[in-house]
Amino acid sequence: MELSTQKDLQPPIMPAEEKAVSPWVEAWRSFRKNKLALIGTIIVLFFVLLAVFAPLIAPQGINEQVLSKRLQAPSGEHWFGTDDFGRDIFSRVVYGARISLWVGFLAVIGSIVVGCLLGVVAGYYGKWVDTIISRIFDIMLAFPSILLAIAIVAVLGPSLRNALIAIAVINIPNFGRLIRSRVLSVKQEEYIMAAKAIGMSNSRILFRHVLPNSMAPIIVQGTLAIATAIIECAALGFLGLGAEAPNPEWGKMLSDAKAYLIQAPWTMIFPGLAIMLTVLGFNLMGDGLRDALDPRMKN
Repeated sequence: MELSTQKDLQPPIMPAEEKAVSPWVEAWRSFRKNKLALIGTIIVLFFVLLAVFAPLIAPQGINEQVLSKRLQAPSGEHWFGTDDFGRDIFSRVVYGARISLWVGFLAVIGSIVVGCLLGVVAGYYGKWVDTIISRIFDIMLAFPSILLAIAIVAVLGPSLRNALIAIAVINIPNFGRLIRSRVLSVKQEEYIMAAKAIGMSNSRILFRHVLPNSMAPIIVQGTLAIATAIIECAALGFLGLGAEAPNPEWGKMLSDAKAYLIQAPWTMIFPGLAIMLTVLGFNLMGDGLRDALDPRMKN
């Protein structure tokens, strides 16, 4: 039998694709392969940039009234036409992106913070703590979200700030129940039991191990919740319970234009398109994140 050469005794070189990669890197690779998710991300980035650079993009002041030009159709001077006060609709739609995105992001961040804290405590400690928090979530979810938001704003008073608070409150149970179910699973893992065995405090276990390993579904739900928050903000504005005049909030613009639907349909079309595209962008991006971060969605 021939002796093996030194080359034959060397360990095989592992292919580059078999090297271990970070789960987040793998998720990004999966996300960027999803064309619809990329389209949604582009739409979201477009409206974010629109909101950030609104003073540079808007050709006219949002409250600049020219009554002689009221209800003019779209033209080279007014791309989206003018409203019943002669204000440039394009400028108001551009600035409206600031309000809608601001409400959407802040409301969801508030919901995530409060909901995650309650859900983590309920899932980790269990027993009577879990029972009380879970029943509170159940009571809140028993009401249709928009009706609960209307009730909260009716108590606090109509304003954009109170609408933001109402939207944040009605979304707390969704994040709380989601993080609770995740914590119930994570706290049974061996590394959590090992952390308890070495005497690590509960607060350290929660914030260093349990919560970081439960964030993937929260990221997905948060992205989708922003779209829902924008719709709820527009709904409250349409009902006169959100932004007050003359703020260029999209829902408020729709409410002000409903009397001119036949005479000047562009006064409703463009704010409505802005809402639709923004919500579509967040939904597509959220679906892409779900497919990338949820192992059950992978082949």
